[in-house]
Amino acid sequence: MADALLDDVGDLLREAADQIVLPLFRKLDEADVSEKAPGEIVTVADRRAEELISAGLRRLRPGSMVVGEEGVADDPGLLRHLRDGGDVWLVDPVDGTANFAAGRRPFALMVALLTDGRPVAGWILDPLAGILASGRADDGTLLNGRPVGDTGAGPRLGELRGTAMTRFLPPETRDRVRAGGRRLGELLPGQHCAGREYLDILTGEQQFVLFWRTLPWDHAPGSLLVRAAGGVARRFDGVDYHPADEGHGLLVAANEQVWAEVHEALLGT
Repeated sequence: MADALLDDVGDLLREAADQIVLPLFRKLDEADVSEKAPGEIVTVADRRAEELISAGLRRLRPGSMVVGEEGVADDPGLLRHLRDGGDVWLVDPVDGTANFAAGRRPFALMVALLTDGRPVAGWILDPLAGILASGRADDGTLLNGRPVGDTGAGPRLGELRGTAMTRFLPPETRDRVRAGGRRLGELLPGQHCAGREYLDILTGEQQFVLFWRTLPWDHAPGSLLVRAAGGVARRFDGVDYHPADEGHGLLVAANEQVWAEVHEALLGT
């Protein structure tokens, strides 16, 4: 059955990609890139895409609130709306900005919808790969309109493939993760694009990903889509991830068995 909201937001992301993001890929001037915080860059594509997406989302749900990555950079107080009643959109206009600014792939456009504080829908578009993931929390996940199938038990321990984003981990945790990775199979360094990591779980390219930083626009869309497909997204202590919760550490896996095995291998004491 067609889902008008999933289709409309998906079309909006494609519009932003086609009209703003892709025309600027590998065509940015020095003036088009700036530093919004130490070590954090923003491009004209991020700002323009967030404006277009935000306006479109407000048209789809009049009276809704938009909390975008670039909007929060200007006004951190917007984060307080993530527990509000009503509809609140989370927007990451260009996830993987450092890749985009350097002329590298991957990068993605992402949106999540929270209603009365509960994540209820999510979208991730990789415009270069032509992949759109979308779904509702209670109705499963779609990849380019087709349901994501049950991943089943997946590979055995020693044959797992996944990513550990170790750059920001505390030193003791980083050492434990690197050592534990040898038990799992293939431990990848990461693609500097959270949206692509989530898509790779949904497509079966990998079975898990571990993050330290958990900014809400980076993880609300993907965590919802992985869960809706039968996966798991929890903090290191086992608490389910919620985008309004502060803190660090997130382990996402294709299913419960993989989550438990990876958690023991990378984080077990």
